[in-house]
Amino acid sequence: MIVVMIIGLLASMALPAFQKIRRSAQNAAFVNDLRQVRSAIENYAMENGGYPPDGIAALAPEFDGYISSAINNAPTPVGGVWDWDYEQFGVKAGVSVYQPTADAAQMQEIDRMIDDGDLGTGNFRDRGQGYIWVIEP
Repeated sequence: MIVVMIIGLLASMALPAFQKIRRSAQNAAFVNDLRQVRSAIENYAMENGGYPPDGIAALAPEFDGYISSAINNAPTPVGGVWDWDYEQFGVKAGVSVYQPTADAAQMQEIDRMIDDGDLGTGNFRDRGQGYIWVIEP
């Protein structure tokens, strides 16, 4: 009985640490994918002289040769899907995560990693049902 209690105690101490590590890994993977998507979109715009029309809860099909299919065809590391936003949400161009499963606190952690830590301002911000990283204001 004592052994079971000790194992339970150790497990209860390890679980929060495991969850924190898992969340940090999700955040890092999301930021990495976001930077790759942004770079691909900027390359597309440079080679084609502009941006394609707005996507609807998806990245524009024109980006297929620029964005890895592993990123393009999968949910984001924080849940939801990638979304290309052209002339939407008060910006000319941006890439969003639409309907992420991560909570606002986790998205704010991500904002602190890449921007100003405030989801209401800066280049990474709340856009309603998702979060947008502004490529061109």
